[in-house]
Amino acid sequence: MKLTGFDGTIALVTGAGGGIGAALVEQLHESGCIVIATDVVAPDTAAGAGQSTVHARALDVTDPAAVDALVAEVETQIGPIGFAINVAGVLQTGTVADTDDAQWRRVFAVNADGVFHVSRALARVMSPRRRGAIVTVSSNAAGVPRHGMAAYAASKAAATMFTRCLGLELAPLGIRCNIVAPGSTLTSMQTGMWADGQGVQRVIQGNPETYKTGIPLQKLASPADIANAVMFLLSDQAGHIAMSDLYVDGGATLRG
Repeated sequence: MKLTGFDGTIALVTGAGGGIGAALVEQLHESGCIVIATDVVAPDTAAGAGQSTVHARALDVTDPAAVDALVAEVETQIGPIGFAINVAGVLQTGTVADTDDAQWRRVFAVNADGVFHVSRALARVMSPRRRGAIVTVSSNAAGVPRHGMAAYAASKAAATMFTRCLGLELAPLGIRCNIVAPGSTLTSMQTGMWADGQGVQRVIQGNPETYKTGIPLQKLASPADIANAVMFLLSDQAGHIAMSDLYVDGGATLRG
């Protein structure tokens, strides 16, 4: 089955500077989308090098005025945005007792407020057109308690429920909002938590001491694995899927 509905559609991607976001930019570009690839520093989008269909922009998703300005710029200078994918995210580890106020606020500012800012701006321009799709890349940590990851998990849970509530508001207008919840994925966010070269094996095996299950599929996800799931939810073939929370974690959370 070939996924359809991409050719000529303008797609805004946050967190496009690497990992899942970069993989998604590549797939959207190859599928015929006009891609607005954003990150705090304008990403070097190798997939779109020399291509007028990939536009790199700097965007701080924690700044609502900057988000609104970028959406207005794209809408007036490039065209109507049909897809929005919230990928931008930051990780904060440590116990609750060791987490200070600034760390907590930073995680929520990016992972939750950023999703709100971008999705609100897109809801405002998509609603009159009565078409569009928004996907938030959350985390399986949004649905399963994680030791030493309270700020991250709570912020992702907030982004997940926000996206579902937004989906309830926008579904009558024909606009679909969905969530992809990755598990451990081979990105810099994941490898940054590893102390040595045994990180992959430890993640696959799990850690009973912190009540973390392993990965039944015996492998980490690649960024492309997560991008594949996002692409499906954006496609015509997912045209009757709304407010879904799709776990892509190799079975790690033992839930669907």
